[in-house]
Amino acid sequence: MMTALRRRRGVLPPKAELALEYIFVVIGSAFVALAFSVFLLPNKIASGGVSGISTILKWVAGWDPSYVQWALNIPLFFAGLIFLGKQFGAKTLIGTVVLPLFVFLFTGFGPATNDPLLGALFGGLGVGAGLGIVFRGKASTGGVDLLAQIVHKYWGVSLGTCILFIDGTIVLTSALVFGLEKALYALIAMFLTAKTIDVVQMGLGVSKVALIISDQEEEMRQGILTDLYRGVTKINAFGGYTQDERPMLMCVVAQYEVTKLKQYVKGVDPSAFVILLNANEVLGEGFKRA
Repeated sequence: MMTALRRRRGVLPPKAELALEYIFVVIGSAFVALAFSVFLLPNKIASGGVSGISTILKWVAGWDPSYVQWALNIPLFFAGLIFLGKQFGAKTLIGTVVLPLFVFLFTGFGPATNDPLLGALFGGLGVGAGLGIVFRGKASTGGVDLLAQIVHKYWGVSLGTCILFIDGTIVLTSALVFGLEKALYALIAMFLTAKTIDVVQMGLGVSKVALIISDQEEEMRQGILTDLYRGVTKINAFGGYTQDERPMLMCVVAQYEVTKLKQYVKGVDPSAFVILLNANEVLGEGFKRA
């Protein structure tokens, strides 16, 4: 019965969910390694992190990027265990080891493009997609993020500042080694990586949160429930000027339902006060489960 209930609610058993998270880590690492190997590395785009360091050392000293990444990631992982505790777990260790392994396996792949702009665009998208999948597996690929957390813990510098300083140093070094133009392409790749991670984590769909204040509150509430088939929450609110109680209704609708909602509200109460806000991710009945 519990299995049927889990299936009906879209929840996997713990072992199956854990196995799926490991699969996410492996698949995501493969995406990151492929994007790095065919777009970023051959075009000398060092877009921060350990991969950026390995790119610079590949073209300056001829060192294999996979070995460089192993040589940096594994010690950083164990440093994290020592200085930050055991919260990283086996999945992060797998990401730390598997990512350079995929880079090693993809070494023989030729460049997908010799245009550095295309390399930055698709490299940033590919790395972002891969990291987003890894994060969906509740893990990471280690690297300079662990170093930033150690610095944050013992010296009090914010994580954002640490990562910005480390990645900025790597990009600045790439500008000195490869030229300013390559460094600018690296910044493009870094920006796209960050945005793509958000898309993978939160999805492309943007829902709307509607806040409605109306004198016809009860009719409005019933109509949203029965005509729009959407849940609605009644919030106690008070007018800032009059101090009178003015209940506010809150509901979440999909993008394609916004016009229908506005038409309905206008039909019930043309003088209703409505605020529509973006909601990047909505979990629950009628929306995403996880």
